[in-house]
Amino acid sequence: MLGPYTADPEPGPALDAGPDAEPGFRVSRLDHLVLTVADLDRTTAFYQRVLSMEPVTFGDGRRALAFGASKINLHPAGRELLPHAARPTPGSADLCLVTDDPQDRVLAHLAACGVTPEEGPVPRTGALGPFTSTYFRDPDGNLVEVSTYPPRPPA
Repeated sequence: MLGPYTADPEPGPALDAGPDAEPGFRVSRLDHLVLTVADLDRTTAFYQRVLSMEPVTFGDGRRALAFGASKINLHPAGRELLPHAARPTPGSADLCLVTDDPQDRVLAHLAACGVTPEEGPVPRTGALGPFTSTYFRDPDGNLVEVSTYPPRPPA
């Protein structure tokens, strides 16, 4: 299902570069993102305990957190892999993660983990339309949003 933000883009240099230009391309999904963190072990433990992500080690000892068909690669602050963001900084991310579980279950689990929500549940809009979100911080101060879309009506 395509969401509300899938309208054809306005013609511009990337899509309308002239008769001899190569055609543009469209991104199909997010594979991974990178968080720069102060403490790899503390971050891994938090995301595993609070968000049920699976710790992964790959390459030459690189660390990541796997969930669904995506992952979060972790770079230790001051030892980021090249290439990296212009200003890799712990606590500068704002993530929205989607769960199929209801928000009351999210709140109960956060309480059991000793995590205090900053806001929520509150109505928000995601890539596929309206959903309900709860916000909290990870150990580096990154804002984590966990959202639940309403159930789809039976077909």
